[in-house]
Amino acid sequence: MKTSLIQFPWLKVEKGQGFFVPCLDTQAVRELGLKKAVLLRILDARAITGIHNGFTGVWFFRKLPAQKSQT
Repeated sequence: MKTSLIQFPWLKVEKGQGFFVPCLDTQAVRELGLKKAVLLRILDARAITGIHNGFTGVWFFRKLPAQKSQT
């Protein structure tokens, strides 16, 4: 599978949400996904390599903003 054919749905993902991309070369997909996020000016994007429903891949998500403590 060519990594250039992967469609990353960054424009549909809100903060606190994410999506899983099944793949064998997790490092290449992780780097490509984060590069695509930066090109779309999504600077809070994160990626974790793992297994979901028996498939190896990368979980991409947008980080929630830090909550301020009420004092």
